[in-house]
Amino acid sequence: MALVVHKYGGSSVADPERIRLVADYIGRARRRGDDVVVAISAMGKTTDQLDRLADDVSTSRPGREMDLLLSSGERISMALLTMALTDLGVPAVSLTGSQAGIITDASHQRARILEVRGDRVRAAVAAGQVVVVAGFQGVSRSRDVTTLGRGGTDTTAVALAAALDADRAEIYTDVSGVFSADPRVVPTARRLTHLSWEELLEMCAAGCPKPDVRAAEFARTHRVRMEIRSSFTWEAGTRVGPEEEVVEQAIVSAIVLEGGEAKVTVAGVADRVGVSATLFGALADRGVNVDMIVQNTSLDGRTDISFTMPISDLDVGLAASRSTLDDIGAADVTADSDIAKVSIIGAGMKTNPGVAATVFRTLAGEQINIEMISTSPIRISVVVHQAEAEQAVQALHGAFGLG
Repeated sequence: MALVVHKYGGSSVADPERIRLVADYIGRARRRGDDVVVAISAMGKTTDQLDRLADDVSTSRPGREMDLLLSSGERISMALLTMALTDLGVPAVSLTGSQAGIITDASHQRARILEVRGDRVRAAVAAGQVVVVAGFQGVSRSRDVTTLGRGGTDTTAVALAAALDADRAEIYTDVSGVFSADPRVVPTARRLTHLSWEELLEMCAAGCPKPDVRAAEFARTHRVRMEIRSSFTWEAGTRVGPEEEVVEQAIVSAIVLEGGEAKVTVAGVADRVGVSATLFGALADRGVNVDMIVQNTSLDGRTDISFTMPISDLDVGLAASRSTLDDIGAADVTADSDIAKVSIIGAGMKTNPGVAATVFRTLAGEQINIEMISTSPIRISVVVHQAEAEQAVQALHGAFGLG
């Protein structure tokens, strides 16, 4: 008998019919002998509707009250799914994040899970019940309700799986797995049958939308096996686990495109100790998440520093950078929001030379200029002009034979 954590996203439980279908599937898993714990999202676009409702009544939108409001969506869906399971004769109980023992820090609307005290969940499973846990939420040590931000139910599911020592976490969504590229950009993209934890984390960090990057990070850290599957077809999806179990052993597994990025360049920076600490400290203090960083070779004691960030943080990032100009002896700050990041990811890159050469040769052949480059042992990321990004993905997907 296996203990499996299921995660169902908003599209999977968007209406009563979908909820009944999910309940039926859980019932079949129980009949196969699985113990099941469920992390569930709010129905359909409920969270968006609640967010708009807050806009209609408030300009201040206090974080604590927003978390109380937004967490109500998952409480509705968890209760409805539990009712549907009960009607099918499946013993079930619903628990909020706090009732399930999901303890977070106090950062409202972007809380991080600190621990999962799963005693109540374990007791219910031992009693033969399916436990339906409200995803996306927890409780701080000061006993305030918190939410985890977009994609938080993925993280809830993986955190529960880690705490319960579950056999795996199955992430059910509206796509049938993780693909070698976005099928909307590359029609020949194929579903990957296996990925390592490291590959999935790199893909999510590079812009792959599902699962949430925090869930991928949690899975790697706690070695939680995952499977990304569709709740509309129920077919086998993409399995995620140790690198040694990845049977495909491809040099490159996927090409990931991330838009919504901006590049900031701080020009004429004094080349002395502490300059980077001052600049990036100011950005961190304002909550700006910096991605790629490139510093040019010093010339006459001056250098340029370029970095990327989410375009939603651009105004704050520019203000933070400009506030340091005198301290770091810089001349000016400029921004370019017309860029995109293309990443080539694969565990096989660690032992196969020539991947970088193929990337650069392919893009040169397409007359695509590279503005920035960053690497890890299993990833090469390049920044290109937004208008050329899809062309770059298609060319690289073909160059590495991923179709």
